[in-house]
Amino acid sequence: MATTKNKWAIDPAHTEVQFKVKHLVISTVTGNFNKFEGNVLASDDEFSGAEVEFSADVDSINTNQADRDGHLKSPDFFNAGQYPKLTFKSTGFIKKADNQYKLSGNLTIRDVTKPIELDVEYGGITKDPWGNIKAGFEVSGKFNRKDFGLTWNALTEAGGMVVAEEVKILVNVELTKQ
Repeated sequence: MATTKNKWAIDPAHTEVQFKVKHLVISTVTGNFNKFEGNVLASDDEFSGAEVEFSADVDSINTNQADRDGHLKSPDFFNAGQYPKLTFKSTGFIKKADNQYKLSGNLTIRDVTKPIELDVEYGGITKDPWGNIKAGFEVSGKFNRKDFGLTWNALTEAGGMVVAEEVKILVNVELTKQ
């Protein structure tokens, strides 16, 4: 007998999609995506085995520096003109401890799809003042940008890389039960 799954949608007004990457080896640049969407299908309020889908509009990338944002949208990096979205589709969502989960899935950037694993902290469920049922999560992880064809770089005078290969991601998600 099939289990009915509840659909949860990302609340974009209460969700942040951030990334961090080392610059010149000595500092960190933080950016985010301002336009994104996603949903979760879950059998219960524990979310074990949930199915997750997410996409971000590459053209909405924002590092608070217009020239850098333009470079990130260019063919040197995301190539927003040819690949307007990055996507994630889960292959597993496993409860590890009380509020700790492991989310595995396929991340697609440009035309490259690779499996990644993310750590998830479940914040719980509550009802907002308007009667909507909300659930909160913090998702974190990292990946190597070169694995996804984001290979542009330059060297400093000392021989260090301008942009590190490791990209950290941090997504604070609020879902609304549909």
